[in-house]
Amino acid sequence: MSTEVRQITATEHSAWAQTLNRGFLRAEPVTPGDVALRAAAGELGRVQGAFDSETGGCVGTFRSFTQELTVPGGATVTASAVTNVSVLSTHRRQGLLTRMMAAEFAAATARGDVLSTLIAAEYPIYGRYGYGPAVYVAEWEIDVARTGLDSRRAAPAAGGGRIELVDVAEVRRSGPALHERIRATRHGMTGRTARWWRLATGEEEFSFRPYKPKLHAVYRTAAGEVAGLVSYRSDDHWTDAKVPLNTLRVEELLAATPEAERALWHFLCSVDWALRIRTGLRATDDLAPGLLPDPRAAAILTHADFLWVRVLDVVRALGARTYEVPGVLVLEVTDPAGLSGGRFRLDAGTGRCEATGDPADLRLDVAALGSLYLGDGSAVRLGALGQITELRPGALALADAVFRTSSKPWSPDVF
Repeated sequence: MSTEVRQITATEHSAWAQTLNRGFLRAEPVTPGDVALRAAAGELGRVQGAFDSETGGCVGTFRSFTQELTVPGGATVTASAVTNVSVLSTHRRQGLLTRMMAAEFAAATARGDVLSTLIAAEYPIYGRYGYGPAVYVAEWEIDVARTGLDSRRAAPAAGGGRIELVDVAEVRRSGPALHERIRATRHGMTGRTARWWRLATGEEEFSFRPYKPKLHAVYRTAAGEVAGLVSYRSDDHWTDAKVPLNTLRVEELLAATPEAERALWHFLCSVDWALRIRTGLRATDDLAPGLLPDPRAAAILTHADFLWVRVLDVVRALGARTYEVPGVLVLEVTDPAGLSGGRFRLDAGTGRCEATGDPADLRLDVAALGSLYLGDGSAVRLGALGQITELRPGALALADAVFRTSSKPWSPDVF
């Protein structure tokens, strides 16, 4: 069976989107509005399709877009974010994803992208293309009655701050600036476009993902500055005896300061009729459980890999971030795709990375480097798993100290 892989044309967007729906097991038809939304996103040259040569039908989809990723130390690097990947079940195991990925890597390298990122729907697929899980997320369910907080009222906000219920228009006004303020210091977070905010607040919507209205609150400092934002919704579950059994689900919680974060979680725990709170996807070291008098009231529901990183340019990637301790490591990076392999000398004290001919201290493939890159991965653990080989005694322990960060990376956005 012959299949062509290529960039799609503007007239093929509808067929491509219908294939994407089928690949993600969505039965809904593609509407003209869906096509217009995708076309408005631009970057048509980064949308690939696989087409059956006999029928001409689209049987596979692939798209990437420009993304800014914050790395340890607060710098940002340009990544090519991969999304909308699907191959119809009738055409799997024919190498179509491999061909689309190869075309993406060639284009990303030509553009000068430092990394490639994605969120893996299935764990086993992307390691063979050099991606490693770099950010993990967790979700807790809080049993409000067990928290030890007075659920009849929110605790007073520290420093004269206050919680204020707001409408979605205020979210559109204050949300982008607050997110950028937090992203500047929180590694793992990615930039949000104006289109992201339009979709998140219901100004635009896909037919298969209708917007669900939410409630919103902000934390304002004594000076009136918005330093925190929460968007949430609730189910409507009551017993026959009219006892509320509602679960409040947090869709977004951004806090620029610990005071704002504490005030927002305490506010949520004071909402009438809410017996439980689902926190949404948080960093694995999130403050939420520790902000409760009884942290056991927060039971963990999910702990999973989320953002995957594929290093395209080792020198620029390692030179962009900062490191917890000084030290010099020579890394021998292997890359079956032939993109990022070589031997590199990293001076963590100066942050300088360069190609070298010096003897290697560690040998690792590019996927393991991706797992280390944002500070969540453990070099010692990866060594024990056979993913890193220690060539100089003590090098694994040094790499652990160098790459690990004092706070975990967080990447809350699905793409």
